[in-house]
Amino acid sequence: MDALLRTYEGRRVADNAGTGKDLVNEPMIRHWCEAMGDTNPAYAGPDAIAPPTMLQAWTMGGLSGHADRSGAYDELSALLDGAGFTSVVATDCEQEYLRPLRPGDRITYDSVIESVSPRKTTKLGTGHFVTTRMDILANGELAGAHRFRILKYAPAAAPRPKEPAPNPSESKPPGPRRPRPVINRDNAGFWDAVAEHRLLIQRCGGCGTLRFPWLPGCGACGSAEWDTVEAAGEGTVYSYVVMHHPPFPAFDPPYAVGLIELAEGVRMVSNVVGVPYDEVRIGMPVRLEFLRADEELELPVFRPVEAPEEPEEPEELDELEELQAQESLGGPEARRNREALAEGVS
Repeated sequence: MDALLRTYEGRRVADNAGTGKDLVNEPMIRHWCEAMGDTNPAYAGPDAIAPPTMLQAWTMGGLSGHADRSGAYDELSALLDGAGFTSVVATDCEQEYLRPLRPGDRITYDSVIESVSPRKTTKLGTGHFVTTRMDILANGELAGAHRFRILKYAPAAAPRPKEPAPNPSESKPPGPRRPRPVINRDNAGFWDAVAEHRLLIQRCGGCGTLRFPWLPGCGACGSAEWDTVEAAGEGTVYSYVVMHHPPFPAFDPPYAVGLIELAEGVRMVSNVVGVPYDEVRIGMPVRLEFLRADEELELPVFRPVEAPEEPEEPEELDELEELQAQESLGGPEARRNREALAEGVS
């Protein structure tokens, strides 16, 4: 197997040398520097050069990608898949810079499968490291090289969890827990408020636009300033799906997942509880409540709002019952009606 894999070393990743979709240019350099916070004066002005770490950016295919990958790379991937190495993870990349790139440079590049390692065992599993090398030229002159390495592997068997010692005070073992939300500096305030049974919506400090989920900047005006408003908790089901498959621990399918439009105008994804999954409907009014998923996790969910019960119309009284009711109130009119009814009966 190792000998067969080595036959792919040196073969081209693409059938033909590629050409960058854009010349090296000042707008892309400026955008890169702004995104990276790099204020090096070498990257601005009439004699500007491109940051060396942009080397790969000039070769990228954008959303349309590159359609000229060679059969050799696909053959190698299929060979490894067939041997059971069906999982893949990118491990690292290396860049080598030979000369600076300047606005106006025309970029061309050529990629080869540089090496396929012998079988290796890692914590992820057993497999082979595949390294591709891209030589990058500016106006036909070698400007740098980019090496990209992946591991094609068969996942290692997960270790069996240790069984906890039985606790006689527990009536049953705890069930699986829901996945934990990813909490970071951009959304920590949201989860802190949920723990206090409050649902906070971000409001842009520049244009006042409300947004959800929480983001570091406004999509409408770009401002990074914001504060929050507390949601009233009223909303409607804007759309929904019913989850049947695949099953996940801590969830009992089928169950409804709704896209809830809050009264404030933003939408959020949440569970719809308190109603059978097949009775959830678009436009259904719902109200916020908080679900204690386990000892650590509180979640905002939505329950349908029950329609108010219509008051029952009083039954019509027959003539005798009406007269008896009047009599119970006393008065001359009640007595006259009673006497007239008696004469009619006789």
